[in-house]
This record gives sequence, structure tokens and C-alpha cells, in this order.
Amino acid sequence: MRKLLFATLALAAPLAALAASAPNTGVTHRISTIAIPGQPLKRFDISAVSAAQGVYGFSDRSNHAVDLIDTRTDRYAGRVTGFSHGGPNGLVDVGEDQFWAGDGDSKLQVVDIRAHKIVATINTGGKRRVDELAYDPHEQVVIAANNGDDPPFISFVSTKPGHRIVGKLSFPQATDGLEQPVWNPDDGLVYLSIPVLDHRKADGGIAVIDPRSHRLLHTIHVQECMPAGLALGSADHLLVGCSDDAVAAGFAPRSLIVDLHARKVVAKIPQVGGSDEVWYDSGSNDYYLAAVANTGGPVLGVVDAKSNTWLRNLPSGDEAHSVAADPHSGQVFVPVAADGKVKECANGCVEVFGGK
Repeated sequence: MRKLLFATLALAAPLAALAASAPNTGVTHRISTIAIPGQPLKRFDISAVSAAQGVYGFSDRSNHAVDLIDTRTDRYAGRVTGFSHGGPNGLVDVGEDQFWAGDGDSKLQVVDIRAHKIVATINTGGKRRVDELAYDPHEQVVIAANNGDDPPFISFVSTKPGHRIVGKLSFPQATDGLEQPVWNPDDGLVYLSIPVLDHRKADGGIAVIDPRSHRLLHTIHVQECMPAGLALGSADHLLVGCSDDAVAAGFAPRSLIVDLHARKVVAKIPQVGGSDEVWYDSGSNDYYLAAVANTGGPVLGVVDAKSNTWLRNLPSGDEAHSVAADPHSGQVFVPVAADGKVKECANGCVEVFGGK
């Protein structure tokens, strides 16, 4: 997912002032860091949490692995190796004990969380990497995006034994790849970020897809956003993370809330933007944004999903564009690149945020 990383020059507001100005909800501070062993963590991608296993995982491209952390103890729990030099990329929690991960060479890898190993490999038939993923438990399929193929396409891959590809849908109108898909249990549809439509950077969209017929039903247009991460919240609302690429294109950092019933933008949040992955935590009813290109430097943005209002920005670390939360503990996990300026993250780490 992540394509462009850069530094901004404005000064970040002090953490204490941010916390004091916001209601006392959601995470309020960094509570710990978890060191990542192996090669220095320079490149990584998407995060996910298996609530059933109590495990947080993220795609560690520097070590060509999925790194696992026990969310009950906040300790490093192991590594699943066997990925190509182009992966892993997207990551999604599937069922009770699996992560599915996008890999290079158009492959999907199925990770057994308990056994710490890859147990199946699926080729989606493209030429480039498999990137972002979503899971539809009703149809029992994983939706996998080949964002770099021309044209980019998604595959509907059965989670049943054999992992048959049951459908595909290409997007010739998506002229700068594809980003995050999500499945909505309320309407049974899949929503997919399209950063650029027909070569117009100011015009992006959220594709509305029927996972049963594998058809595109509609496109919700979003302006000056180049959408990346999506997170399905409460009340049929979808948080749209306007990307760091949008900031690089000259658009102001911001985030959007889309009403999926009305199929339109109903809120704009200018206090946080330039995000890659975003997350909804049902326990706190908050959204979390890995806003790597926010003005002033990378932050973990916190947005109240009930009122669609910004709560606070918490400074994070170098290249922090990935995020996931554990709904049981309420803790939020953010990988940070190896940074000689922060002792705990000299080799790369995962920051853990919490507090009320």
C-alpha cells in the first residue's frame, strides 16, 4: 500500500496540550514499545489483529515475514517467514486462527497463527504483487487486490479447502492502482478505495461491489483525497483516509466520513490526514489513523466514530503508516521504522498506545 514517505517541516503540537483539549476518550498516550528482532525494520506494511488468538500481526518487508505480538502481554511472539522480496503487503484476519497476506508475484499466503507457518499459497494469476485484502465471512471469500497490474484487478478467493478463485473484477478506470477493500455486514457489499479515476488526481472513488455476482454496482466519488485506508465504523459510516500521495499532490491533509446508505461524504476532518492504514475499534467506538504525512510529522489520529469528530493526534515515529487495535484491551499498535534517535526503536519497534 505504502508508496511515498517524506518529512514535513511544521512543528507538532505538544502531546499534553492535545490531550488536554480533547474529551477523555480513546487512547491518550504511548504506553510501551516492543522491539523487533532481525534485520533493521526499514520497510513494512499493513497490520491486523486476530481477536480470537489475541495476536497482533504486521507485514515486515525488511525480514520478509509476518511478525506476531501477543496483545495480552505486549511481547514479541514470533515470526512467520517464507515471503518473497516483494512482500508481505496487505494482511487480514480470517476465521479463528489465520492471517492471509499479500505477497509478490501475484501470490496470497495463508498463515497459521498458532503454528507460525504458511499453510497454503494461492496464485491470483496476475503479474505483480497482491496488496490489500478484505474478508467476507458470509460468502467465505477473501477479496485480494492486484494493485500494480494493468489494469488492476481484485480476486474473490474461497477460504474453503482448495482456495478456489471464484471470481475476478478488473478496474481499467483505476489509473493509479487500488487500495483498501472492506466488507460491510449490514448490506453484504464490498467497498474499495480507488485513489485516482481516469488519470485525474483530484477525482478518486470508493467502488461499491457485489461479492456474490462479482460486479461493480456504483462508485462514490471523493475529491482531492486519493483515498487509501478504509475503516467501517458504526451507523453505516466509513472512514476514508486521504493518503500521503494526496498531500504530495498538493491537497490539504484531511480525512472523510462517507455515509454508505446515502453514498456521499457527510463529514470532513481537517485536523488529521495524509494517512495510509486506518482502523475502527468497536470497543472504544473510535477510529485510528496512521497519518504518516500529517502536518508536523507522523501521528496516530483519533476520531470519535459516534460523532465523527476529531479527538486528538498523538505523535508516532518514522514511517508510521500502519495501525490496528485490539478490541478487548483497547490498545493500539503502530509499527515504527528503525530510528537511531529513539533508543527503544533503534532496530525498529511497535509502539503501543492506550490509556483513557
